[in-house]
Amino acid sequence: MRYGKIVPGIFFSRPNRFVAMVEPQGEPLQAVHVKNTGRCRELLQPGARVYLEQSANPDRKTKYSLVAVEKGGALINMDSQASNKAAGEWLASHILPGRDQLPVKIRPEYTYGKSRLDFCLEYSDRSRTLVEVKGVTLEREGVLYFPDAPTQRGVKHLEELAGALDQNTRCAVLFVGQMKGVTAFRPNRETHPQFAEALCRAAAAGVQVLCYDCIVTPETMELDAPVKVELEKD
Repeated sequence: MRYGKIVPGIFFSRPNRFVAMVEPQGEPLQAVHVKNTGRCRELLQPGARVYLEQSANPDRKTKYSLVAVEKGGALINMDSQASNKAAGEWLASHILPGRDQLPVKIRPEYTYGKSRLDFCLEYSDRSRTLVEVKGVTLEREGVLYFPDAPTQRGVKHLEELAGALDQNTRCAVLFVGQMKGVTAFRPNRETHPQFAEALCRAAAAGVQVLCYDCIVTPETMELDAPVKVELEKD
């Protein structure tokens, strides 16, 4: 997954979840679009070095979108759309655990029940794997946590996946850690215990729970290595 023109800048404040005040390199302080509606409080600290994608549309209200931030010397992509794009590229070229072949077709934005899941992977034996992708930007002491804010939509997706399992349908939730330097993934029980319990129930029903970290540069992001999943309470 690759961006267009990237410009570094310094973060000052976030008036609301859609807008941040940033000083792009060589330009005055201005409003930029934030491509993540989560809280991201641990990332967007005054003075943080951020990276902005310049819009190709000269008529857009904001010239830039904030896509990445440096935290403790590490670069974290915080674009909520990037995880799906990077996951789609990865799924097309990697065999999922438990499978022995690549999918012959990948259907994005797949409607199942009352939900729209991120991907449906179709295989030559007429079986399929339904995949829901969750981007993760919250990290504490090398551990990834999701979600960073309550998500009833996320609970609904897990329930749909668990209900879809049958002889020809496998299901997986893929957590994409949008950074390197992490050792484990855990559901964020403190922030949303309902999601944590729904994830455990889904796993017990047979839904695969996968997590991978990413190689991140200001211009790119790609899935890299598996991360240990820890579902039990700390």
